[in-house]
Amino acid sequence: MMRAELPPAPRFPMVRSMEAKRRTSFTYPLSPGQREALAEELADGNYRAVQVPHASHAAERPDCRIVLYESGKCVVQGAGAQDWVTFVLEPRILGAASLGYENTLDPSRVQPHMGIDESGKGDYLGPMVIAAAYVDERLAAEFARLNVRDSKRITSDRAALTLARDLRRLLHGRHVVVTIGPRAYNRLYAKMGSVNKMLAWGHARAIEDLLDLVPDCPRALSDQFGPERQIRQALLRNGRDIRLEQRPKAESDPAVAAASILARGAFLDALHALGERFGVTAPKGASPAVEAAAADLVGRHGPAALVDAAKCHFQTTDRVLAAAGHSRADLGELGRAVSKVKSGEWRGRRAPTKKEPA
Repeated sequence: MMRAELPPAPRFPMVRSMEAKRRTSFTYPLSPGQREALAEELADGNYRAVQVPHASHAAERPDCRIVLYESGKCVVQGAGAQDWVTFVLEPRILGAASLGYENTLDPSRVQPHMGIDESGKGDYLGPMVIAAAYVDERLAAEFARLNVRDSKRITSDRAALTLARDLRRLLHGRHVVVTIGPRAYNRLYAKMGSVNKMLAWGHARAIEDLLDLVPDCPRALSDQFGPERQIRQALLRNGRDIRLEQRPKAESDPAVAAASILARGAFLDALHALGERFGVTAPKGASPAVEAAAADLVGRHGPAALVDAAKCHFQTTDRVLAAAGHSRADLGELGRAVSKVKSGEWRGRRAPTKKEPA
């Protein structure tokens, strides 16, 4: 990212003049990378798309309009323009210009700590991946230069893989990735009966592994997904003294954002390897296309292959098996755990076999 393209940042970003507070119009020239990031931001469901002549992207919020012109000029206008520039454009798009501002508001963002996040939790095929990344003041500045942000805000898989590669190089020896492959995932789910418990276990393993690399890391931060005690109970000796924090939207933290990108990159790599292993297309998510890919897998390799390729407690499993004339009984013990209560089935426990009463 070229600093020359950024507007000058004040030395003390929290000090805003009265004139600045009254402004309702802002104009910024954006680099190609910043334009891509803004396009991703405006594609979010929090905006309503509008048509503006000579604009490549334009959208509205209740209190402001954001227009990205084909020339690369971004114009923000409206009563809420100041807040949008301060809390969205600067930290999420301009990156380097906002780092001092965000860090003044929340100095803990760049103080030494680790962030943990996961990928693949809601995808039927492939593993669940948990990553942990370390950050300090120097690394936070590098993250801003790379435009590190929540991986869900990166719409292109290719861009996510490239950024994950760059982060692995930058964080050599200061990040870990824990991959729970489908067979291990199904075994853990059959034992624990809860995705949140599995997440807690995976977070604890990632924390422990990163503490082996950065033993003096004082704090671990993750998104809010369940009781903190679940993670703490899963920690071993190395992690007993680390301060754990969970909060909603934790991906705004640079370490958690980096972890989210590392996890997504590892998940995408694993999904590609899975497709090559079984000779099928392995799409993301849990859409009809994913269901069709799972049906192809069963047709080629038999129902038991789902245990090595999919998260079998998803209801998708029942539909795929039924369409092929099979049932969960054909999966063995690891494929009989179900995620929702249905007739004759229990959450987190195996479904009854054909010979057992419901």
